[in-house]
Amino acid sequence: MSDFMDFLRHKYAYVARGEFKPGKFDEAKELFDRAIATYTQGFEGAYLLQEPDTDRGIAVIFWDTPEDMDANRNETVEEILAQMSHLFAKPPETAFYEVSSEIHKPVAVEA
Repeated sequence: MSDFMDFLRHKYAYVARGEFKPGKFDEAKELFDRAIATYTQGFEGAYLLQEPDTDRGIAVIFWDTPEDMDANRNETVEEILAQMSHLFAKPPETAFYEVSSEIHKPVAVEA
């Protein structure tokens, strides 16, 4: 029964859309990677997307539960986010979503 309940449970995604000051995307990426490396409990993965030839991007971080995201906020993460804040051209737009559909590329089975 627990396998079935796991199937019904949805992941959550924290999404941030933002624009960095000119030439600051790479510095922000390094800080993003450092923050992500600290995540453990309930962390399911992350993407940082960059619009080509711009300093605009979208960060998507996947969690098992909203509480897991809160549990991973620690002093190190707060320090990294503080270092990142001055790189933004304006404050990012953020939102939290329930993942309603997840589709993976099929794995080929060799005969």
